[in-house]
Amino acid sequence: MQTTDKTAKEIYLEVKANPARKRFGFGKKACLVNIDIQKAYTRTDLFKTAYENDPKQLGYVNELAAKFRALDWPVVWTNVAYMDSAADAGVWGTRTDTPDSLQNIKFGSERSELDDRLIIDRASDVFYEKKMPSPFFETPLQSLLVWHQVDTVVLTGGSTSGCVRAAGVDSLSRGYRTIVPEECVADKHESYHYANLTDLSLKYCDVLEVKEVFEWLEKMK
Repeated sequence: MQTTDKTAKEIYLEVKANPARKRFGFGKKACLVNIDIQKAYTRTDLFKTAYENDPKQLGYVNELAAKFRALDWPVVWTNVAYMDSAADAGVWGTRTDTPDSLQNIKFGSERSELDDRLIIDRASDVFYEKKMPSPFFETPLQSLLVWHQVDTVVLTGGSTSGCVRAAGVDSLSRGYRTIVPEECVADKHESYHYANLTDLSLKYCDVLEVKEVFEWLEKMK
């Protein structure tokens, strides 16, 4: 095992500046999957579980969503929420039981709500309530992608080390080119965030600056 005194951010920036792997690249049609951009994880003024990496993250997500809708490509939003009993959280809900615990994000609670700063089209966008990290797990997402003949998945949201990583692995495993705009994902600590951006970049996804995703979308008009 290699050892280093460098921070996770320093390692990520080195990998970004000196890519050693060929990109998967963009395909012909994409789906935007926005993972758990809900108040429990975005409202740092309200909840201890919330976090922020790039302060422009939600603005970038809104811009991506608008460009996808203009192309008539699917836009998906997920959130996580559980029953009062937390019986639907399974073993994932057994480690802690505090007001901040995952399984205590209840149906209809403020913590379960998507952030008010998001620009959402309730008529055209797709919404999935999930229970586990990956948005592919026991949701109709795979069927949606097949129906829309999608070959590329763009992931935003959080957390980079949790649900975004799980989505990236599942997306690749299902044969999709998977793009992570780095300004559009966030985590609780920069160490987890950058370590997982590095790992996703080296193994499972193309981690790109969001401006490159915008440029690709403009070319697809």
